[in-house]
Amino acid sequence: MKPLTLLLAFVLSLTACSREEVKTDDRPPAIAAWIKSQPELQVLDVRTKEEFATGHLDKAKLIPWTDKDFSERAKKELDPAKPLLVYCRSGRRSAEASAQLAKLGFKNIRSLDGGILAWTKEGQPLVKPK
Repeated sequence: MKPLTLLLAFVLSLTACSREEVKTDDRPPAIAAWIKSQPELQVLDVRTKEEFATGHLDKAKLIPWTDKDFSERAKKELDPAKPLLVYCRSGRRSAEASAQLAKLGFKNIRSLDGGILAWTKEGQPLVKPK
């Protein structure tokens, strides 16, 4: 009876994982397709103001990862129930910010692998300042 109970617990643990928790491809082409499939997507740029001014993803909100009030602003300005794309220059800051956002209760977070450098290298569009 004990092996049956363990098997049942294992199967239930597999089905308990939500779709949003499944890790998927975060490279630019996959992210570009994901953006198109997410009408409620929030886009978060965690670079500096100066970096943001050189060009950013469409509809991106700037909350620099290095700001002391990053967590407070994220909780105030973003909806944890909606999908969230986080990016930076190369991917390091966005990975750190994504981990922090997950601790704050955000569920459907994707971090752009390789950051905006990989995005532009793949020929993906940026919004440029006028």
